[in-house]
Amino acid sequence: MSVTEPDDIIHQSTRLRLMAALYPLPANEWLDFKQMKALSGATDGNLGGHLATLEKAGYVLIEKDFVGKKPRTRVSLTKEGLRAFQRHLNFLRDILEQGQ
Repeated sequence: MSVTEPDDIIHQSTRLRLMAALYPLPANEWLDFKQMKALSGATDGNLGGHLATLEKAGYVLIEKDFVGKKPRTRVSLTKEGLRAFQRHLNFLRDILEQGQ
């Protein structure tokens, strides 16, 4: 089996963690910014930048609203993001299989 190409957007370690956190969620489920921050270990600004990169690629949807008077940012995986992450997982599996 030949090694496929990595997804350069997902391959970056923080974005890989973010995509991995979103991947197991059922369709139309969201993680909020605080959850994403805790999972990634990123600062607010760094996390915002990585999420913007994933959003620009069409891999995530970012929804901003208010709960009472508090702002809330939520993130979910798009169908394209799901497909991209699955392709990236196949890339990683190819590497592992070649090492055996």
